Amino acid sequence: MNFDLNEEQKTWKKIVHEFVAEVIKPKAREVDENEEFNWDAVRKGGPLGLTGMNIPEEYGGANVDMVSCTIAMEELGWGCGSTALSFTAHNMLGTGPIAVFGSEELKKAWLPRMSQGKGKLGSLALTEPDAGSDLQGGLTTKAEKQGDEWVINGAKMWCTNAGIAEYVITLVRSDPKGGSKSLSMILVPTDAKGLTIGPAEKKMGLRGSPAHGVTYDNVRVPLGNLVGVEGRGLQQTLATLDSGRILIGGISVGLARAAMEESVKYAHERKAFNQPIGEFQAVQFKLANMALEIELARNMVHKAAWLKDQGRPFSKEAAMAKLYASEMAERVCYDAIQIHGGNGYSRAYHVERMYRDARLMTIGEGTSDILRLVIARSVLAGK
Repeated sequence: MNFDLNEEQKTWKKIVHEFVAEVIKPKAREVDENEEFNWDAVRKGGPLGLTGMNIPEEYGGANVDMVSCTIAMEELGWGCGSTALSFTAHNMLGTGPIAVFGSEELKKAWLPRMSQGKGKLGSLALTEPDAGSDLQGGLTTKAEKQGDEWVINGAKMWCTNAGIAEYVITLVRSDPKGGSKSLSMILVPTDAKGLTIGPAEKKMGLRGSPAHGVTYDNVRVPLGNLVGVEGRGLQQTLATLDSGRILIGGISVGLARAAMEESVKYAHERKAFNQPIGEFQAVQFKLANMALEIELARNMVHKAAWLKDQGRPFSKEAAMAKLYASEMAERVCYDAIQIHGGNGYSRAYHVERMYRDARLMTIGEGTSDILRLVIARSVLAGK
């Protein structure tokens, strides 16, 4: 086994790290406090390939491998959880379905403008007020064919990037009979008549990554806006989420890494009983556990990404990596606050924000409970 990054990946890591250190990390607190998305990161990150990571080169994208995607997401998470989440939602959820399943017409129409960071971002609408994990049975947003158009009615919620997006890829029920072949993905431009994007949600963390409710009132789009195959929306969604979970794992590793760095710094600076608190075994054990868990999580995330790059099954490994990394990040950020003591609970210190940001990672793109079900089913099936 070779755990080393290749030269191209090492160069990519260095470029992204320096970009994040200069453009993203210094604004992380401001982004959180003001609940404003960091557009500067998109404008400057686009030319580096950060807004077109999974878009083929013929459509202007960077088309980097999945391991490189996880490298980028770890660095982005290290810098700012909010910015990292919106980049992930754009790359894997907003443009991924078009790049993987879309028609040639959709690819030519949308991918070039999404790849360079010059315009708005992409978004995916799955969750509904009564349909989160149960997409197959609970989804009610419907699309009907009328002439050469789809007519869409319904409501979505928790749509990351919807308010800053060019379009919202929407999972709809295209066959009222139900079943696993009743759902489809349809691209809906955000300026479509009848589409209403609600105000950004007031969230506990990741406050600079906007999430919105979206309603569809007789929204009409061309039949050609179908993404992939009619009736295969559920399967396409699950495949998209498998990849997205790897990137959420990457963000989680980045958040944890940043929290550990803040803790190490504080352990050197803060004194108690006439010595730095880093000399106390209780603090040392916390730091040791942080380093251990971050290393384990990163290896799991990279393995899942490597499996995808090899064209091998990776659904179980993606679930494992996301589950472990997201819960690990919460533990690390918790201990980071403990090391900081009362200061850790203050918004003047970064670890408070990191803890709030890490909390969502165990919920979005598959809750911890759902991921345990995914893993268990694979184990029971002998996979």
